[in-house]
Amino acid sequence: MRSVKVNTSTEYDILIGKGLLTQVGKEVSKRVAPCKAAMITDSKVDSLFSATVALSLADAGFSVCKFVFPQGEGSKNIGTLSEILEFLAENEMTRQDIIIALGGGVVGDMSGFAAAIYQRGIKFVQIPTTFLAAVDSSVGGKTAIDLKAGKNLAGAFYQPKLVLCDTNALLTLPKEVFADGVAETLKYGVIGDEKLFHKVESLEFMQDLEETIEICVSMKRDIVMRDEFDNGERQLLNLGHTLGHSIEKLSNFTISHGHAVAIGLHLIAKAAEAKGIAECGLAERICKALVKNGLPIQTDFSVRQIAQGAFMDKKRRGGTISFVFPEKIGKCRIEKVPIEEVGQLVTVAMKSR
Repeated sequence: MRSVKVNTSTEYDILIGKGLLTQVGKEVSKRVAPCKAAMITDSKVDSLFSATVALSLADAGFSVCKFVFPQGEGSKNIGTLSEILEFLAENEMTRQDIIIALGGGVVGDMSGFAAAIYQRGIKFVQIPTTFLAAVDSSVGGKTAIDLKAGKNLAGAFYQPKLVLCDTNALLTLPKEVFADGVAETLKYGVIGDEKLFHKVESLEFMQDLEETIEICVSMKRDIVMRDEFDNGERQLLNLGHTLGHSIEKLSNFTISHGHAVAIGLHLIAKAAEAKGIAECGLAERICKALVKNGLPIQTDFSVRQIAQGAFMDKKRRGGTISFVFPEKIGKCRIEKVPIEEVGQLVTVAMKSR
């Protein structure tokens, strides 16, 4: 088992290893005295892992209740959040109790947001069951729901008490769902680790998923510890996300987050080359790495549609949006782009699709 310690406003450990779902009760009880544990999960994960986690918690002395919502980004809304909050109240959860988020990014985002606002904050644990959640969304304390206007527009910064990643759970993922996490892993390579990028583009990363997850969450840990509330450096973690989120929302979430980020990553690399920010050939290298891992690189949405969606990005400040541009593998920079120039940026990125 690998362990990564995070020292933010809340200190917590990220545990990574095989068979950890059977150890949930033991690990949680080291950090929280046995109490009521509200397990929140989706319909797919429930059928695979809920029984194992519930038994582990019960054996450790926790009293377990469970809330299950339909799988998918379509559930990540204020309606489902309201149902979760009512469920917590009906089960008389208190600030001494704990939420267990069992699932992928949607489960973690909504469970964390519910934990942040229920009784003004109760403890929660992240148990990611997708590769994307393991390498990215379960760590760092960003929680959110989607609004009609855009993705992740209502949320809170709220750190978990523990992140526990059982790599055996990742073996159950369909290839396209696993690939979502590969897109985020490539992102980390482009941001600051050329060696990691090479492992992903050569598929070597598959030989040791525990190491790959540890590298990604350690990089995110270091950035979040320096900028927990996303005022500067942490925005680097949004590489590919500004255009990616727009594409994801335009598809009504039929394009998954990871696949949308993959498209956004390729597009912003092309834009960076065209602007003279990135070294020649960078976009092509990123393109080949994405394709080799079964990820898309283009979209049929129009320049106008994508640009309009980008206007709702959370990195917008008045008349500018902060875009993350890659310079080379392992180095990126943040630049403010005036709203009126976003359309041109997307136009350049979409050329020679």
